[in-house]
Amino acid sequence: MSGRDSGADGGSDTGTILAAGCVLWRRSAQGGGVEVAVVHRPRYDDWSHPKGKLEHGEDALLGAVREVAEETGMSCAPGAALPTLHYVTKGRPKEVRYWAAEAVGDEPFVPNSEVDRLLWLSPDEARARLTYEHDRVLVDALLTALRPS
Repeated sequence: MSGRDSGADGGSDTGTILAAGCVLWRRSAQGGGVEVAVVHRPRYDDWSHPKGKLEHGEDALLGAVREVAEETGMSCAPGAALPTLHYVTKGRPKEVRYWAAEAVGDEPFVPNSEVDRLLWLSPDEARARLTYEHDRVLVDALLTALRPS
């Protein structure tokens, strides 16, 4: 977490809300392309990637994997780091670190208080469904990270 300590509300010593998440993906059964998971959060009535505030002292990558499990019920194998997003929410700066993460196992999604729907979509469909432009950029970053070098 770059040496910063996160507070109980996911905040840093600078007042920035610290969060982490993953762009969760899997290979499509039809043709072997990539599918991206998008989640609906009823509290905000939005579609986004699994993410959440870090717990006090929590490593960002471990927090990202924890959030995927909490919001989707799925295990994942984190891969490449994706762009870190910076924006303001409710008057406070927020920093969200992201990783590409392949879904592993076949745990079924069970709706919960944070996420009531999960869809597996093609990258184009995911871009169209995501509520925020900054989340759409992460789909492109995922595809770049997955390209063979």
